Amino acid sequence: MLTKEDYMQIEDQLKRGVYQKDIAFDLGVHPKTIRRALRRGAAPGGRRPLAHDSKLDPFKPIVDKLLAEGVWNAKVILSEIRELGYTGGYTVVRGYIQPKRPLRKSRETVRFETEPGVQLQNDWGELWTIVGGKRKKVHFPVNTLGFSRRFHFWITDREDAEHTYEGLIRSFEHFGGATAEVLVDNQKSMVLSHDINGRVRYNEAFLDLSGHYSFVPKACRPFRARTKGKDERMVGYVKHNFFQRYRSFDSLEEANNLALIWLKNEADRRFHGTVKEVVAERFKRERPHLVQLPPVRFDTSYRERRLVGFDGYVDVAGNRYSVPDDYRAREVAVKISMDGRLSPTVVKSPESAVKKSPPIHF
Repeated sequence: MLTKEDYMQIEDQLKRGVYQKDIAFDLGVHPKTIRRALRRGAAPGGRRPLAHDSKLDPFKPIVDKLLAEGVWNAKVILSEIRELGYTGGYTVVRGYIQPKRPLRKSRETVRFETEPGVQLQNDWGELWTIVGGKRKKVHFPVNTLGFSRRFHFWITDREDAEHTYEGLIRSFEHFGGATAEVLVDNQKSMVLSHDINGRVRYNEAFLDLSGHYSFVPKACRPFRARTKGKDERMVGYVKHNFFQRYRSFDSLEEANNLALIWLKNEADRRFHGTVKEVVAERFKRERPHLVQLPPVRFDTSYRERRLVGFDGYVDVAGNRYSVPDDYRAREVAVKISMDGRLSPTVVKSPESAVKKSPPIHF
């Protein structure tokens, strides 16, 4: 239930241009609750029962520390203190936070601006659409430049590590350069763990990618999705604009061709309300600050090991492929590129130096 103080905060945030969805997130309520309060023109009547906070007492210093760090969502705070042993309920936590909300810094101070070429934010979206006449779930990584707000996305059928890295590379190529750092969420393809001291252990393959393109990986703290607010906003923009305009595709290739046209004619030409500038014009100032791309593209191919039969065939992904006689009865490392090309290479055994056969494509 909303209080009068909640309703005053809603009105204040709306005047500042904050979205209703974000206000609901801050208050820990459903967006429909915000809409009902606005239609009613006031907070609901009745008194809120006082929360019993005895179980919370040992955890209040931790809650206060999170509030000082800008974490005001009661559900997020509840999740964190439960991991530390709190056994009370959500109402107690929210009741403790509520009187402190007037002390909260305005939303404008939470979102920070980055200098040109400094940061790119990465996130994933997914939805169901029609591809080739059939209903299909598609995935799309969205990569947004922090300064200019120019972004790029790529529609695919998977959300694994290889496609995550491929999406980043395609965005770098779309922008004509890389940024000094890339801010990512905590998917395992990039981040393996956070320890209690805030140190991050990254996926080794992601570190290889960052070294190849000379960027520093940055990970959001757990439960701090708003850190990537610029990019998460673009995920919603793609869903509610591009996928509303184009509701069916003959193939993923056609979908991505339409995406490039839409990015050029629609997304890049939009006037951004926060920076008060057309995105394409602002990008002109960011482009010279991007890091030059390396001459050799990072290899995002899948790698698997297979044993070639005596008949000279190898089974990959349910298909049988013939290979030269040199590969018969040998173990090969099969490399499958994003476009489906295969190139097997003989694996050398430690006991005997087997001559490596040349890579082949078939």
